[in-house]
This record gives sequence, C-alpha cells and structure tokens, in this order.
Amino acid sequence: MNATTAPVTPLVELREAEKRYGNIIALRDVSLKVSAGEVMCVLGDNGAGKSTLIKIIAGLHQHTGGEFLIEGEPVKLGSPREALNRGIATVYQDLAVAPLMPVWRNFFLGSEQTKGWGPFKRLDIEFMRATAKKELLDMGIDLRDVDQPIGTLSGGERQCVAIARAVYFGAKVLILDEPTAALGVKQSGVVLRYIIQARDRGLGVVFITHNPHHAYPVGDRFLLLKRGQSIGYHEKEDITLEELTGLMAGGAELEQLVHELRQVGTSTDTVRAIRDEIQDDSAAGVGRVSVTEAVRVVPPEEL
Repeated sequence: MNATTAPVTPLVELREAEKRYGNIIALRDVSLKVSAGEVMCVLGDNGAGKSTLIKIIAGLHQHTGGEFLIEGEPVKLGSPREALNRGIATVYQDLAVAPLMPVWRNFFLGSEQTKGWGPFKRLDIEFMRATAKKELLDMGIDLRDVDQPIGTLSGGERQCVAIARAVYFGAKVLILDEPTAALGVKQSGVVLRYIIQARDRGLGVVFITHNPHHAYPVGDRFLLLKRGQSIGYHEKEDITLEELTGLMAGGAELEQLVHELRQVGTSTDTVRAIRDEIQDDSAAGVGRVSVTEAVRVVPPEEL
C-alpha cells in the first residue's frame, strides 16, 4: 500500500486579508502562502500595498478582515516582538544598523551574550566575535575582520549580515523589504545568492520587490499588487519572465493610452519614446513593453 503524502502546512498564510484605516482600504482580498524552503515574491510599484502587507505579517499592524495563519493557526499579532517569537523576522530596507559599531556588535545588537555573574557579569566578546564570523561564513560571507565598522561594508554585504543574523536567531520566515532597491547589479546578485542560501537552509522567504528581473530567478510564487489588490498570483511554472515583466511594466495601461490618443488623432511617438526609455534603463529593471505602432496624424489640409 502506497503511503499518502500529507499536505505541507505553510509557515505563513494570508487568506483574503484586508486592512482598513477608517474608510480607507489599504489592502483588500489578498492571499499568499509561504512554506519552508520556498521564496514568495511580492511585486508592485509604490502605493501598491507592499508596506501594508509587510506590517501585517511583521506584527506592526493587525488585519481587519480575512485570515492570517502561522503554521495553520489563525493569529492576530500584537507586536513585532510577538512575530519574532513566532519565528518571523523582518529585514527592512534601511536595516537599522549602527554604522560605527563593529560587525559583531551589530550581529548581536539587542541580544548581546554575557558571561560571569553578579558584579563580574560582562559581555562575552570572544563568543560573539567567533559566532558572527562562523555564521557569516556559513552564509558565504568571508569578512576579513568582524571588528570593522559595519558602515564600511557594501550595501549588499550589510543586507547579508542582517539575513545571517535572522537565521542565527531562529527565524523560520524571513521578510525582505526591497533588499536590492538601492544596490547596483553586482551587489544585487550577491543578495539574491544569499536569498537562495536562506531558502536552501529551510527558511520561508517573503521577498518584497518592484523588480521582476530580481524576483523571477529566485522566486517560487509571485503575488502582484496594485492599489492594495492582487492582480495576479502565479506559480513559477505558470508564468514567464516576459509575462511577469509586462504585468509590472504596465503594458496594458500603455496600450490603453495609445488607443485613447488614436481617438483624438494624436501621435503615439511620445508613448513609444517613454517605452523605449524604460526598456533601455537598466536601473528600471524591466524588459520589452509592447506598444502599438504609431498612428499617422492627419494634417488639417487633408481633413
């Protein structure tokens, strides 16, 4: 008799989650789930609702509708500390590090280890140095000296220190808030590599980004948000990078604009120039956006 495989309970799951601020609906009918060893990518432009989503999962705000489950248990978190106690760690874009403090002090910031007792109690500096060095090395970060100020590290390296710290302190779910937004191509690649390493170590990762070219190589699922609502929820095998890019780059909106301009006899050259500018801008991180051929403007004498 063949054994039946039991369904995997997601580490974190939202079911038709909603967040209202009085009469303002910031998030509506949004669902997602992330299991151990998976990367859930949440994509959207500014104002799409990504920050609200982060705050619900991280325990900063409580949802006002739908369900929020941690390992199958419905919850309403009261604080970020409660989320952290449940294994949910959030790495924000600004990182909240102390730039002039050594790497090892930032690694243990707020959770310093001590030795001795009573009046002889003191920081266990040797243990914290060795542990920070080992944990960073396990994540593939080989620093010359963990005594160097963390402010001397590159942006990608600082992100990776924050990821390694979350892993060491027992995170099961890692929420990354736009970790590659302010980084160049090489440093973004470094961070993406560490996201994969965190996934391979069994963590569930929620990767918040506006860049489909960063999300697609590492993601297992993709949630696209626009104005607080889901405009798509896709498994990786069900969507291509080009389709994901088209949804993110607003191809449908540009096509609608071309149609409207055609109705009033206006050239679409400007729209096509905008498209080409977006496409050629490597920092924008978007690919080809389909725009209808430019229409000919009828001169007044031919009317």
